[in-house]
Amino acid sequence: MTSAKKAPVCVLGTGLIGGSLVRAAVAAGYDSWGYNRSAAGAHAARTDGFDVSEDLPAVLRRAADADALIVVAVPMPAVDHILSSIVTFASQCALTDVVSVKAPVRAAVHAHGLASRYVGGHPMAGTAQSGWGAADPDLFRDAVWAVGVDEGTHADPWARVARLALDCGSVVLPVLADEHDRAVARVSHLPHVLAEALALAGGSGGDLALGLAAGSFRDGTRVAGTAPDLVRAICEPNSAALLDVLEETLTVLGAARDSLRIDNSLAELVEAGYDARLRYESARRWEITDVRPGDHDWLETLRAAGQRGGVLTHLN
Repeated sequence: MTSAKKAPVCVLGTGLIGGSLVRAAVAAGYDSWGYNRSAAGAHAARTDGFDVSEDLPAVLRRAADADALIVVAVPMPAVDHILSSIVTFASQCALTDVVSVKAPVRAAVHAHGLASRYVGGHPMAGTAQSGWGAADPDLFRDAVWAVGVDEGTHADPWARVARLALDCGSVVLPVLADEHDRAVARVSHLPHVLAEALALAGGSGGDLALGLAAGSFRDGTRVAGTAPDLVRAICEPNSAALLDVLEETLTVLGAARDSLRIDNSLAELVEAGYDARLRYESARRWEITDVRPGDHDWLETLRAAGQRGGVLTHLN
């Protein structure tokens, strides 16, 4: 990317994801600054040499003056407040987000009259830690960054969001909001729920069980170490899709329970799970080429490619 394409980036919320984005954007040569509602969090960022303030109106006025790309990086419960402030102070700026669910954010953006400049986004990256102190400029390297291609998306802001994702080291997977939410219910939100249940099962076994716990328990419960309020903010806004996959999973577990009780066998579950894991391990990304934002049917072309696992590694 050329420096001319690196328009300023204003990040609203500098926890793990937003803070990592500020760090990554600065490292990639962007003029980037941020907002943190916590004075202590903003101070910690400034101590590390980054331009972060707890004064939201001032941060947004600066974004408006610089025609910055605004990135909403707060949990879903705080999105409405942030969007209201954007309407007041920076309504003409290009707008994206890194929230883990897309359809509710898109609906809120439309409700606030900001849809014409909005492009949904979600980097598939993270850790069980939170806050500015956990931020890492390399968090997005080699990650998949979902970028929305919903009807009405405009080429210019879409290209700005995609370039930012690419410059942070990610590949871009184009996706519709609803399809994204159904997919992440399976591969992100359900794992949170199962990790909590597994952690509870282990803890209920007392000191002996925890003393014997090793790699499979550690790995299976890793995301249960995420702050409970954050897990709820990630999963609950996607409740409809999560409920569907929870019901599906409970059916699978129920069948495994019955098979174990009747035949002392877990063969069907174990073999199907093994095959599914092999499919995941052997999945290969393929590069989308010859699609330029703004071309005829570019949104539909990108959507279809994303459904088949295609990603962008650069923009034409």
